[in-house]
Amino acid sequence: MTPAGQLAAAIDLLAEIEADPRPADAVANHFFRNRRFIGGGDRRAVSTLVWGVLRARRHLGWWLDKLHAPQTPRLLLAAQAIFSGQTPHKIALAFTAGRYGPPPLSPEEAAVLDRFAGHTLEHPNMPEAVKYEIPDWILPKLKAQFGPALEAEMAAMNEPAPLDLRVNILKTTREGAIVALAREGLRAEPSPYSPWGLRLANRQSVTQGKAFQDGLVEIQDEGSQLIALAVDAQPGMRVVDYCAGAGGKTLAIAMNMENKGHIVACDVSAPRLEGAIKRLRRAGVHNAERHLLEPGDKWLKRQGQKFDRVLVDAPCSGTGTWRRNPDARTRLTEVDLAELTQKQAMILDQAQKLVKPGGKLVYATCSVLNDENEKQVEAFLARYPMFEQLPIEAPAALRGQALRLSPRVHGTDGFFAAVLVRRET
Repeated sequence: MTPAGQLAAAIDLLAEIEADPRPADAVANHFFRNRRFIGGGDRRAVSTLVWGVLRARRHLGWWLDKLHAPQTPRLLLAAQAIFSGQTPHKIALAFTAGRYGPPPLSPEEAAVLDRFAGHTLEHPNMPEAVKYEIPDWILPKLKAQFGPALEAEMAAMNEPAPLDLRVNILKTTREGAIVALAREGLRAEPSPYSPWGLRLANRQSVTQGKAFQDGLVEIQDEGSQLIALAVDAQPGMRVVDYCAGAGGKTLAIAMNMENKGHIVACDVSAPRLEGAIKRLRRAGVHNAERHLLEPGDKWLKRQGQKFDRVLVDAPCSGTGTWRRNPDARTRLTEVDLAELTQKQAMILDQAQKLVKPGGKLVYATCSVLNDENEKQVEAFLARYPMFEQLPIEAPAALRGQALRLSPRVHGTDGFFAAVLVRRET
């Protein structure tokens, strides 16, 4: 594709993202599946253009509002190009580059771009929430959480994430995985905290390579790996991953158990659990089973207090993953947060029934908000005095009463985890 063709595709993709309530990555996957003629390099170029807009969406919207211009995909992408250093003339040429490019700029659009010339994306009159690319309502909560570090935390949250891999020690060592990836031209280095982690500086395609296909590595953020580590599941134990989804943490926990013992991956979504089958086989995991949680299910009652470890990686706001999902910032509402905190409490109420005396319940989120983290744990302990909180199982540099990770401090997504033990008596 020509640059003009890539721009035309980016306009179409951004229009679909803006109109679709699904996450941007899901919309993009569907968009490219329906356009098989767009090759891998062009997909990356189109995605880079669109994600550049998503990362600066509130800034760009503020500028267009300031100039009384509509927030169309065409103007959003053109404005982002202006603020990235391109001239209005060069941008105008991209809009007149033949049959595969977008239609020419209208006089009104060209006038808007001319007015951007000489300005930077930042402006001293921007409200704080716009400056930080967050919803207005969440600003007080994040100020309470991060204090003077808020600006730096939000800047880190707006940077593209590296590609983290987890080495599958059922099949290889970290050193062996580095060598295997190097054969494919992929340079991986040990990540700083996870004993299984590797990091690639740039987002590169690994899923078609032999190392991935043979189950030597799995794509997983280092923070997510540390949650699995905090479960501290030992060989021979009985373990539940209560909100397993497609099984990312199930894989890591089963690996740490050396395929010995029994792990049950639970979820309310059958398609998500079905997605785990191929991953389990590729990883060589055979001590895991799947269980679909349904209304009226008797399984929970039958399995009461039978498990050594129960992981609740709860549905949450996803605020810790904003660097990967920048569109999620503008979609999250106060109502969403209130509903999520209620759901988290309900899930904890159910999952705690599975924990045997002396067993551990690990509560985790990919959120940076106190409402979903410390406050949720405090409320749980008030409801269930037979549980107490233990220090987290983590590398020495991260040990404490709970695990709290952020892109700025740790280079991971934002995660929280707390370990709660059911007293023996």
